[in-house]
Amino acid sequence: MNISNYYWYFKSAIPPKICDDIIKYGLTQAETMARTGGYGDKELTKDQVRDMKRKRNSDLVWLTDTWIYKELHPYIHQANKAAGWNYEWDRSESCQFTKYKLNQYYDWHCDSWDKPYKRDDKNSPDNGKIRKLSMTCQLTDGSEYEGGELEFDFRNLDPDKKRNVKKCTEILPKGSLVVFPSFVWHRVCPVKSGERNSLVIWNLGYPFQ
Repeated sequence: MNISNYYWYFKSAIPPKICDDIIKYGLTQAETMARTGGYGDKELTKDQVRDMKRKRNSDLVWLTDTWIYKELHPYIHQANKAAGWNYEWDRSESCQFTKYKLNQYYDWHCDSWDKPYKRDDKNSPDNGKIRKLSMTCQLTDGSEYEGGELEFDFRNLDPDKKRNVKKCTEILPKGSLVVFPSFVWHRVCPVKSGERNSLVIWNLGYPFQ
């Protein structure tokens, strides 16, 4: 799919107090080890945990509070229009509050996959839908940690295309947001010092026609 804008950003859009409130709230919730899509919710063996951490190593909390969505949704709608994507979407998954500590990272990946959701619950509003727009909100200022860069690969890791990696420096100020199509490949580089806190939301709609 050809697009002219691979991401759209808003610098320092969310007030620092809101960012701090999300962090404080997230720290009170049950933490879980971040997983990649192929592992689901099943219990993992030691070998599977080791293999998964080669791809992704971070800790996260799932948040579903309405006030968080109300704070962030307007920017997703605005980016969708301003960037010229105009994707149809009508639902967001749970917010992912992610903590990247020393040496933690998330290697190259994209947030979407070929097949739409098929939940066990036939009445689930996710059924038949795919991730269309991803959003990352910077909860800690870039000065509070080293490393942990958000990078995009605009060739989507196609080996036949020239390497085209872009560091998303626009997201570094606290409260900044970046919105991008969920099929765009990206990564979070290893954190060298400090801790990077972020909030991610995936937004769903029916498959592209």
